[in-house]
Amino acid sequence: MKKTIHLDATDPIEIYGAGNKILEEFCSYFPELKVVARGTDIILDGTAGDIESFEVKLAELVERRHHKMNLTVYDVEDIFDAESSPDRFRVNADSIIIHSTEGRPIRARGKTQQEMVRAYFENDLIFAVGPAGTGKTYIAIALAVRALKNREIKRIILTRPAVEAGERLGFLPGDLKDKLDPYLQPLYDALGDMIPPRRLQEFITDGIIQIAPLAYMRGRTLDRACVILDEAQNTNLGQLKMFLTRMGCDAKFIVTGDATQIDLPHREDSGLLKGISLLRDIKGVRTVTFTSDDIVRHPLVTKIVKAFDRETR
Repeated sequence: MKKTIHLDATDPIEIYGAGNKILEEFCSYFPELKVVARGTDIILDGTAGDIESFEVKLAELVERRHHKMNLTVYDVEDIFDAESSPDRFRVNADSIIIHSTEGRPIRARGKTQQEMVRAYFENDLIFAVGPAGTGKTYIAIALAVRALKNREIKRIILTRPAVEAGERLGFLPGDLKDKLDPYLQPLYDALGDMIPPRRLQEFITDGIIQIAPLAYMRGRTLDRACVILDEAQNTNLGQLKMFLTRMGCDAKFIVTGDATQIDLPHREDSGLLKGISLLRDIKGVRTVTFTSDDIVRHPLVTKIVKAFDRETR
């Protein structure tokens, strides 16, 4: 039996990969099926069952491409995994991202959080900027945990610049880890909402989830990971460049920050808004801006933020 599949409105190289590597990996799962690719046409020659299965899996691969900047052979492996399902990549902005450890659904709250979710699936680097309490970091971590559970990534890396908000780390008791753990506690708290304690500890022990100060990122190449830089307003432009250039293949980078809460000795040293300005016209980079109207904490937080904003204008 022969059949020709036409890739509508799709650039073949996006599906086939450079040198047809993705297509070759895909075809390896159909050893009895003869496959010839000619431009946007794929000509199949084999049994009806193999052809039907090929079509179904190819549709999943094309669907996945709509939610990623680039496909790799890892995507092919995931599609043919027994637990794989195309539905897990079809997340609407108002869908449940994941469930908490208590079974509570975690989803985007409000239009700006929904915009952030859409931006995540459409871009490989997103900036989420705005005041405290808008859920920027929480949604970022939820998206990362979801990707890890779905095996879209191999690890989660969370980092913050080690800049003190009115305190000196050197005066805190204990070794370096003891000094840094309280500073990184908000990241642990969010993870603890989404991953059972024992499982979270296993992930941390195995290096699947890594939480570290920004300085520890230097020299690394971060492949197939979701990497979140929190409190990015406390980075200078050089540090931000160092962080962003750690991006490896199949990585998602999320940068969160609040330009009104800069703890650097000189506020003008902050590189967050400068970096956003430099990268704003690059495809695959998206900035989502939160305002005080997006605050999802206690109602008083909105009033507090607005009061301080009026004072600093």
